[in-house]
Amino acid sequence: MNKIGSVAFVGILLVFSWLMLKLTLPYFTFEYDVSFLLTKQSILHVVSWRWAFYIHISTSLLVLFTGIFQFVNYLLEHYPRLHRLLGKIYLVTVLFFSAPSGLIMSFYANGGLWAKVSFVIVSLLWWVFSLIAYQKIKQRKVAQHIDFMIRSYALTLSAISLRLYVIFIPQLIHLHSHEMYTLVAWLSWVPNLLIAEAIIRSGFFQRGAEVVSG
Repeated sequence: MNKIGSVAFVGILLVFSWLMLKLTLPYFTFEYDVSFLLTKQSILHVVSWRWAFYIHISTSLLVLFTGIFQFVNYLLEHYPRLHRLLGKIYLVTVLFFSAPSGLIMSFYANGGLWAKVSFVIVSLLWWVFSLIAYQKIKQRKVAQHIDFMIRSYALTLSAISLRLYVIFIPQLIHLHSHEMYTLVAWLSWVPNLLIAEAIIRSGFFQRGAEVVSG
């Protein structure tokens, strides 16, 4: 990615990360009458769900932020140790905290069975892609590592796309709340993954492989 593209990419994602932080902070009052939690009153007594919720919203912010810089070649070229450190933080957090907590929450998702199925699939794919990314870099298969990091981060970004769809889709079509949430559940990650595959095929980020291999 060239310098202008890197600055634009990082800038846009930092703005969205800041907005996500602002949306998330109210939950750390640990009150149960805050935004999304108002829709979960019937399961707030489930201890595993409560733990999963707070782990997920806090660690997802961390992976959203650390993941941004994995695709900036300037960082890889000039600060490879920082790149590796942020990558380790990203992968460990996804594998041990964010994806598992997301999976637990999936079984209690709003929107009925198909919304639950969507969130289960995305949680499992997120975990699997991140694990494979780790395995590939350990095997020094840098190009494949980059491809799976792109897939993993595309699913990380579903946290942002979900909230954007929640805001804008109701302005375009009118559906029952369950149907709307099911639609948003699938839209939040399927287009992201399709875009990720298009980016992978384009070789847009593969200069990073040349930097590491060279």
